[in-house]
This record gives sequence, structure tokens and C-alpha cells, in this order.
Amino acid sequence: MINRLHHPKHPKRRVFFSFHYEADAWRAAQIRNAGVLDGNEPVSDNSWEQIKRGGDAAIKQWIDEQIASRSCVVVLIGTNTADRKWVKYEIKRGWDTGKGVVGVFVHNLLDENRRKSIKGKNPFKAFKIGCTPMDQVVRAYDPPFSNSRAVYDHVTNNIADWVEEAIEIRSRWG
Repeated sequence: MINRLHHPKHPKRRVFFSFHYEADAWRAAQIRNAGVLDGNEPVSDNSWEQIKRGGDAAIKQWIDEQIASRSCVVVLIGTNTADRKWVKYEIKRGWDTGKGVVGVFVHNLLDENRRKSIKGKNPFKAFKIGCTPMDQVVRAYDPPFSNSRAVYDHVTNNIADWVEEAIEIRSRWG
């Protein structure tokens, strides 16, 4: 397997990472920091608090601005990701603005306390593309390992391809 960190097959794509912050920020940071993709910069706690003070309109504006300059929304799926209001908005906004959308289950990556979590639901099951369930169009990859290091290696070695595939899938759906 080619390690994309040293031998990129694809140009580094600019992506928007969508995830449940409180539960999965540590897991998300592992993937973001791998350097395979050019992700949106993490917002500091202070900046996020300021955005939140602006209410839902300010949060939507921030998300919209972030997604606008990206080619794909990468949903990092943890235990409760599928139920998160803003993750749902990010999925819908990404698809509706013509971006690729792809999911990666991250429950087997260790968190800051060296714990795994319970596998969450596929968030794409909550959406339809016309009459077609979104989860039949948009892929959600579940690495076939339980060892955190093996999951990390699998994700970092494949995520660039998954993003390219998501962009291609979206282009076929007009």
C-alpha cells in the first residue's frame, strides 16, 4: 500500500471535516494531523464561543463559508455523530452545493484517554437524494480493524482515494 504522506497519487484536496466536537475532537485531530488532506483549520474554543454567541445564523454562515472553499465534506463518524444538528446541516450543505461527501467511522481510534467508543449510526441514512436514500449513494467507510494504529494507518492510506471517489460520485449526480 502506498503511503500518501510520501507518494501522493492525488493532489492534496481541500476538505471540510465534520464531526461531533465534544466526543470526537481527539479522534478527528489524528486524521486531520496526518497531512494527507488540506482540512479546514480547527477553530479555537474562544472563536467558537464567539461564533455561537451569534446564534444559529452565525453558525450557518461560518459553516457555509468554510464549505464554500472545499471540494469535499468528510464526516468522521463517532457514536453520536448521526444525531448532531450541525453535522446534519454540514452534510446537507455539502451535497446541496455540489461537494463530494464521504464518511469514515472513527469509533476504533483511541481518544485522549486511550479509549475506543461505540460504533455510531450511518448519518447518511437520514437523507434522500431525490427518491434515493443517501446512504446508497454516499459511502461510509468502516476500517476493518479494531486496533487503533491499524485503523489510523488504513484511514491515512485510503482517505485521499475515498475523497476522490466522493467527488466523482457527486459529479455524476448533477
